[in-house]
Amino acid sequence: MTAKFNPYDFQAYQSAADYLRSKIDFEVEVGIILGSALGGLCERVSEAITIPYREVPQMLSTTNPAHKGEFVFGRLGGKNVALLSGRFHSYEGYNFPELAQPVRILKLLGAKTLIVSNAAGGVNPDFEPGDLMLITDQIKLSGASPLAGPNLEEFGTRFPDVSFLYTPKLLELAREAAKDLEFSLQEGVYFFMAGPQYETPAEIRAISLLGGDAVGMSTVTETIVAAHCGMEVLGISLITNKAAGLSSEALSDDEVIEVGNKSGKIFQDLVERCLEKME
Repeated sequence: MTAKFNPYDFQAYQSAADYLRSKIDFEVEVGIILGSALGGLCERVSEAITIPYREVPQMLSTTNPAHKGEFVFGRLGGKNVALLSGRFHSYEGYNFPELAQPVRILKLLGAKTLIVSNAAGGVNPDFEPGDLMLITDQIKLSGASPLAGPNLEEFGTRFPDVSFLYTPKLLELAREAAKDLEFSLQEGVYFFMAGPQYETPAEIRAISLLGGDAVGMSTVTETIVAAHCGMEVLGISLITNKAAGLSSEALSDDEVIEVGNKSGKIFQDLVERCLEKME
């Protein structure tokens, strides 16, 4: 039986990275974590090598049916990439330190840049389903942190700075990429809620007052870990619905999948163009 993953054991990350490195013949430049219904980007990867999470030593398991649960390695936008088709969430029963696993593995594989994506509810009344929002900052008020517990100095300092969590030069690069593609890119602050239930209208009103433009159940742990690891970060939210209280429609996972499928191409175009423009 495989030993339970210990998020405070550096060797647990190293063994996973060593296994993956044995399956590929290049160093990863960019890691990409794909949100719900955004896995279609994997189809654009050339020379693709697909490795299910279940084959990787001590790798966590995905339980959301919208997440395949596999690594896809190859070339995209002229870069050596590692895509995670399927992410992990605290609502699946994982504690926050366990959620550090995927980004730390990417770091050990060589990734210096992380692109995170997600499906999110639109809190900003100007946002419409199908919009893409460039994440400029994030809010997480839950108190828990993926960096809690003993610090692993191999990855970073005890108290990392997150003043510029989403790398300014990558924000500008994404804006330029959107101009190249001739489409309008929204911008805003991503607000984390633990889920798995959707938010109440009262919670959405509070989130708006606190400065949130979109709300979702992922991403923040990954970006905090990336900052700890010294990685540059670019974040993109697909607005799949208007948040509770802003529409008369009931919220459902089916709506997330439907909008993700309809808007998948422009998301894929944007990510690929961003990769092409990265130095």
